[in-house]
Amino acid sequence: MTIQIGGVIKFDFLICVVGPTAIGKTVHSIELAQSIGTEVVSADSRQFYKELEIGTAKPNSQELSAVKHHLINSLSIHDHYDVRKFENDALRVLARIFSEMKVAIMVGGSGLFVDAVCYGLDDLPPVSTELRNQLTQELNTGGLQVLVDELLESDPEYCSQADLKNPQRVIRALEVIRSTGKPFSSFRTGKKVDRPFHVIMVGLEMDREKLYERIDLRMDQMIGNGLFEEAEKFYEQRHLNALQTVGYREIFGYLEGTYDREEAIRLLKRNSRRYAKRQMTWFKKNDQVKWFESNDHEGVLKYVLSEIQSKSLEAEK
Repeated sequence: MTIQIGGVIKFDFLICVVGPTAIGKTVHSIELAQSIGTEVVSADSRQFYKELEIGTAKPNSQELSAVKHHLINSLSIHDHYDVRKFENDALRVLARIFSEMKVAIMVGGSGLFVDAVCYGLDDLPPVSTELRNQLTQELNTGGLQVLVDELLESDPEYCSQADLKNPQRVIRALEVIRSTGKPFSSFRTGKKVDRPFHVIMVGLEMDREKLYERIDLRMDQMIGNGLFEEAEKFYEQRHLNALQTVGYREIFGYLEGTYDREEAIRLLKRNSRRYAKRQMTWFKKNDQVKWFESNDHEGVLKYVLSEIQSKSLEAEK
């Protein structure tokens, strides 16, 4: 049932549902959107790509039809896409939503993408496509550790807080360092941008061991649904940035003959758990996030409605 709150709201609200992989963000975002009567914007950096289905844990067809979703299946794996482009795309979508309604939902576990929309990005210098392609080639031929070693030497300050297991982050930093001769960290001011909407952050969490069990189970389900076969289809395109991600890299190693299928499955589960841990570390640093147990659907809705009402009342004073 949709809750009638339109007359109460005095300005625009973006409700962000965040947390680690497999925690249940999709279900919460759809329930909120249905309750409030609005639409969902995806901030999952892997769900943009229309070719990738099984390994990205996209909402299923029933979930996608339950409420209108944006920025899912919006790109090809051959498109170059980064967080700056996502920021621009998401803000355009939100502007359209806010032209018709006062609340929008954004959901995803990609912390940098969420923060880009909510708080803005640092003004980084432009980088040539040739340099980006060169670094991607170095990643594919020499492996990630070679690039990480270069970054550790060039910018230890950034490395002290960066996710060095994320190839995109490592490459992005090296792009700036090689093109400017300056540390990537010198461009990171951390200055927040004022947005024309109020942000409500909802974080989902659960006992770590229980979450890890859910991650392992979901990976088993993905494998049963054809994850290995999906990755094999894209083996020749494995150098593309969109495929440099957990869920595909591990299978490419198996297909290359580096290890057997059993080891690939172990790595898929281990790396997914590690990814979830990094996601939680990112979001826990944000004191704006209000945390809820993943099964507390009523508590999440009550909190969101309370925040909307209280902020609207403040605007009247």
